[in-house]
Amino acid sequence: MKLFLSLLLIIFSANITFAQTSYHKMGQKALIDGDFKSAVSNLEKALATDSSDVNTLYMLGYSYYHAASYKAAVNTFNKVISLKPSDNSAFYYRGKASNNLANETKGISNADREKLLLLAIKDFTKAIDLNPEDVKLYQNRAVAYRDYGVLKGQKIPNFYDKNKAASSLKSCISDFEKVLSITPDRRDIISQLADAKAYLLNFK
Repeated sequence: MKLFLSLLLIIFSANITFAQTSYHKMGQKALIDGDFKSAVSNLEKALATDSSDVNTLYMLGYSYYHAASYKAAVNTFNKVISLKPSDNSAFYYRGKASNNLANETKGISNADREKLLLLAIKDFTKAIDLNPEDVKLYQNRAVAYRDYGVLKGQKIPNFYDKNKAASSLKSCISDFEKVLSITPDRRDIISQLADAKAYLLNFK
């Protein structure tokens, strides 16, 4: 009887492992195919039996991000970073998701928008510390600095802060200039840099 129960347990465990692997593979294929909603569905099932699989978590966070489920992406990348704190791309996507939440969430308060933008800046800075050669990190941090500068430059009582707005825009300009020093022919960055400089003049 004990032998029979042991065999059943082995078979049951094997079936769970097979199902988990199967969902992982289907989720990975859906991600590669750009079907992020299907990827999310399968990867969530793969994690149901092992919530600490960092590779599956990363793919799920990436899929949430590209499915525009930014809050879920942030929460998932929180788990990735807790398990693998040296993963610069996890900081990058968490920063992107926070920045998008700040800009695209309807009805969000200015205080919450400020917190999200500061979190995005912090994440991009951490990602740069881990991989200082990656130009897209400077570009995205520049955008977050710009968004924060514009936000704090709004003349809203008890919220407007001229010094923070100017400081953030200066950091934005510095990052855009860093991008141009590496990729000097970026017309989009040249244009965004000019806009940031023009906006900064409002605070002088």
